[in-house]
Order: sequence, then C-alpha cells, then structure tokens
Amino acid sequence: MSPNRSPDPLPTSAFDYALPPGLIARHPVARRDESRLLVVDRRRDALEHRVFRDVVHLVQAGDVLVLNETRVIPARLLGRKTTGARAEVLLLHPAGNDRVWEALVRPGGKLKPGHVVEIGDDLRIEILDSTAEGNRIVRLDTPLDTEAALAKHGHVPLPPYLEREAEESDRERYQTVYARASGSVAAPTAGLHFTDELLHALAAKGVALARLVLHVGIGTFRPVDAEDPAEHRLHAEWYRVPPEAADTINRARSAGGCVWAVGTTVTRTLDTVADEEGRIGPGEGETALFIRPGYRFRAVDRLLTNFHLPRSSLLMLVAAFGGYERIMAAYREAVERRYRFYSYGDAMAIV
Repeated sequence: MSPNRSPDPLPTSAFDYALPPGLIARHPVARRDESRLLVVDRRRDALEHRVFRDVVHLVQAGDVLVLNETRVIPARLLGRKTTGARAEVLLLHPAGNDRVWEALVRPGGKLKPGHVVEIGDDLRIEILDSTAEGNRIVRLDTPLDTEAALAKHGHVPLPPYLEREAEESDRERYQTVYARASGSVAAPTAGLHFTDELLHALAAKGVALARLVLHVGIGTFRPVDAEDPAEHRLHAEWYRVPPEAADTINRARSAGGCVWAVGTTVTRTLDTVADEEGRIGPGEGETALFIRPGYRFRAVDRLLTNFHLPRSSLLMLVAAFGGYERIMAAYREAVERRYRFYSYGDAMAIV
C-alpha cells in the first residue's frame, strides 16, 4: 500500500469544524512567545494548556529542533491597467529566471496575454501567457534588480482570511526571526512564535538546531474541495535540505533524541527525503507529498504547529500525526477555550 493511502480513508467533510469568526487572529500578539500553546500528549491521551515559551521545558537536551528558514517575499503588486483600471499581480514563483514569474492576476478575466500592469515609474508587469490552471506567466520590466523592485513596490501577501490590508508591522511580524532564504508567498506560521532569546535558551539547554528550506506556495490556503481527498492535487513546493542539517538530525536520532518539526512544511520536507528507517538524506527538489490519516511517518517524532483551516490538507496532516479523533477533540477544546486561530494565532505541540 502506498504511504499516501489510508486503509480506511476519511472524507474531506470529516475535517470540517465550526469556528466563530471572532477567533480568527487578525493581528499577532504583542510578543511572539506569549502565544498560547495547547499540548497534545498522545501517550497519556491528555491536553495541557500552556504558553509558547514553555516549549523550552518540552524539548529535551539531545533533541533536535528543525526550522524552515524560508523568507516571505513582498509578492503582492498593486497597479493599474493602461485603461486606468485597478489591477493586482501576486507573484508565485520564478518561471525560468527572476524576471519571469508565474502569477495570479486580478481581474483575471481581463488581464490576458499582451496586457500590461503599471506598478510604478520603474516597474511594469507584462502578461506573457496563461497556464493550464488559469494563472499567468508575467515578466517584470524594471531597471532595478528584482529584489529591489519588490522591496520598493511589493506588499506582504497576507492570507485572505485576515480580511485586511498589510500594515508596515507585517513586514517584520509575518516572518520568522530566522528567515533567510527568500521565496515564499506565505509564512511557515509555526515558527512565528519563536524569539531569538527562546532559540538561544533551547541551544543552551543542549537542543540541536537544524535548518532547511521549503518555499511555501499559495496552495497552502486552498481547501480540499473533493469529498475524497485522494482526488485532491497538492501543488508542488521547492525544498532544500543542506548536508549539515541532515547530519545534525541523523546524529540526534542515532543518539536517542527526538526530532521536533516546526510546522507542517518541515514535516513534509523531512518525510520526503527520509528513507524507510527515518534517516535524512540531503538534497533539493519539489515535493507534493499529501499526508493524511493512515500515513506512516518516518522522520518526525514531535510536531509544533498552528491551528489550521477546516477541510485543509494541513489539518489532515496534523490529524495523521496526532490521531484523527484526538486532534478534532483538541480543536473543539481550543474553540471552547477561545484560542486564536490561523496564521497569527496560537500554537499546538503534539508530543
């Protein structure tokens, strides 16, 4: 049986839950590590309510904490068509070089190949082609280098469920403190709770830190529409696991330490590159690994994650890791206790 197939598959509707709109966190808490932390103890089948900085007491000396150091790019570009009408371009990923990108455009029906969106005096976007999925291939026409053009004109691509425009503070708060490698259009949100001080405290305790990259794509916000999750196609995302990260993880596991994945992106990356014994191999490529209940995890022992959207592939992964009934009960408890949900919300530790 394929590791992506469940012996008793659950329908997508099984991953629905009721969430009062007031529990969606539209802004972050004042201090990153002051978020609440719901600890799901699989061995004791128990829940514990803590704050995120308590993670220093959960992760033990000899364990390894694996971080995704991708950095969100200011990929949302607002401008006007040559007619003067407003238009928007959301860059997804380079399509050949750093001047040519695959993008989402708005209004989609009117921005066809041959059209131009004027972003500023030194940046215009040419629509080159359409993809089979309805996206666009665009070219950035600018005398600036691409990174400088985006820094000058781009906006943080906040998740649509925040229902607000990006603010200046989002440029810093919608990044992890360890973000290094630019390329994501969404943050690996489990990492948003860490501070430099908390990472230093963990390292001082004897916890190893390993860093990899997975560039998060727009598909992270898309629900699973098919009632049979097996019919859902997960968009591929690019990853890189450096040799030093693989060595750090393998050494910790060989010595009896636990592998803590900070987020679903790290979990998917590690299980993409792990062999049957859970040993991590370095490398880079794309992964479309779709993890749902019935999957056998090879590389991850503990998971730190946020609270995810109903009917999402991310919730399915968390349910696969923590146990479906246990995780859905934890979500009900989180709603009852008024935890804050989604990207800027609170966290969960599955131990």
